[in-house]
Amino acid sequence: MKIVLALGGNALQSNPKDKSAQAQLNTCKDTAVSIVDLIEEGHRVSIVHGNGPQVGQIVASIEAAHKSSEANLLMPFDVCGSFSQGYIGYHLQNAISEELAKRNIKKNVGTVVTQVVVDKNDAGFQNPTKPIGSFYNEEEAKKLEEENGYVMKEDAGRGYRRVVASPKPVDVIEKDIIKSLVENENIIIACGGGGIPVIREDGMVKGVPAVIDKDFAAEKLAEILDADALVILTAVDRVCVNFNKPDQKELAEINIEEVDKYIEEGQFAPGSMLPKVEACKKFVLNDASKIAIIASLAKAKEALRGESGTRIVR
Repeated sequence: MKIVLALGGNALQSNPKDKSAQAQLNTCKDTAVSIVDLIEEGHRVSIVHGNGPQVGQIVASIEAAHKSSEANLLMPFDVCGSFSQGYIGYHLQNAISEELAKRNIKKNVGTVVTQVVVDKNDAGFQNPTKPIGSFYNEEEAKKLEEENGYVMKEDAGRGYRRVVASPKPVDVIEKDIIKSLVENENIIIACGGGGIPVIREDGMVKGVPAVIDKDFAAEKLAEILDADALVILTAVDRVCVNFNKPDQKELAEINIEEVDKYIEEGQFAPGSMLPKVEACKKFVLNDASKIAIIASLAKAKEALRGESGTRIVR
């Protein structure tokens, strides 16, 4: 099968307290085992990853340098997103290549720095809510609003943080390059962190400060590649209702009607399980022959066999 894998944060940082580059590389080596298991079975795999902690670290480091000296320039957020695509992609392709070599599988692995088009009129731009970067006092926040055009919001009594929009993906600029690479049986890492958000304006492409959810970006890439399966890998074996309650129930398969019912009940946490479920719903609504699965990273292979994970069907 042609598969698009969406990797959650646990695939990049297994220990949230250790955010070092070496710790990420070590975690990627473990992640590569599950990915190469699928490749070894003959599946063609493309990979989308998140970047929440990593891009936050990049932004905070740049902001800290700027605070120490204004000679250290603040970088636009879309540029910081491209930084994260490069270094996470490097770690993943390094780890996957190493695992392929161990098994004597001859495949090329590469990362495409990917621009993802969003609608400049997306409702998310009217009310930015996604916090990024460092905390500031009120005076510093006002200065950043005036000088840089940032939107700053007070964050739970801890100070002020910049907030950006989280628009839905519309298209992928590098789609033809990615399609060509995938058709030639290369393993491609693309749309990292949801992609670098851009808008089309006057025939040009322009970066904008925003965060695209990586699950929706993975769904868009799966559509573009005409993938057979969208597999969203996370930290739990199956989607649950009444999560962490005495009557918690694991779901092996749910249809669209059930998905809508559970969403209406508020069963899936925003920013966590909700976008995963919504992305899977969108994928199977486009084509009933497609497969959408939410599963744990460690049981990706079993999930494709129907032995683990949650399958979303029309």
